[in-house]
Amino acid sequence: MDVMTEVGKGPQGRRRGRGARERILSASQRLFRDQGINRTGMDQLCASAQVSKRTAYQHFTGKDEIVTECLRQFDPGVLSGVFDRTDLTPREKLLAVFDIPPGNPMCPYIQTAVELHDPEHPASRYARDYKTAVAARLATAAREAGAADPDSLGEQLALLLDGAAARSRVLDADTFPTAAAIAAVLVDGALAAGASR
Repeated sequence: MDVMTEVGKGPQGRRRGRGARERILSASQRLFRDQGINRTGMDQLCASAQVSKRTAYQHFTGKDEIVTECLRQFDPGVLSGVFDRTDLTPREKLLAVFDIPPGNPMCPYIQTAVELHDPEHPASRYARDYKTAVAARLATAAREAGAADPDSLGEQLALLLDGAAARSRVLDADTFPTAAAIAAVLVDGALAAGASR
């Protein structure tokens, strides 16, 4: 672990140093989710993580790097909790991505892209790469399921997933069951077309 130990105690009398990187990332994820990236400053982030600014800058070059690292840690396996399961058929995997619990916060990748306004920001590029990887994983599962046009189906399902996430946030409503019903129609249509070839 690349953590530097600091002598003394931080805010609220807690020890600083060990685990500082993890505390910074944890506090950042929480603050970015609850109030947004742009409204979260380094002072607030450091206070919430209970580290000094000096410690924060020993671990990260700045807030931009923290935002990017938060995205990397959010889902490093790209929905591995669904796609790497061996107890699901490929069709079940395609539908399982829509099994999102109610009250789930805004997708951090969409939130980051919207807030940063800079397509060349490292976090924006990472968000774009992640979304591309989700569509690719969906296409792979579609191919394994026997879909007629797996790449197209993967892109359709990715778009539906992102649309449901954004609509849930805007309406403060659970839109994923509706998205799952639409996904089932798309998947079953593509599988039927694949089987009739």
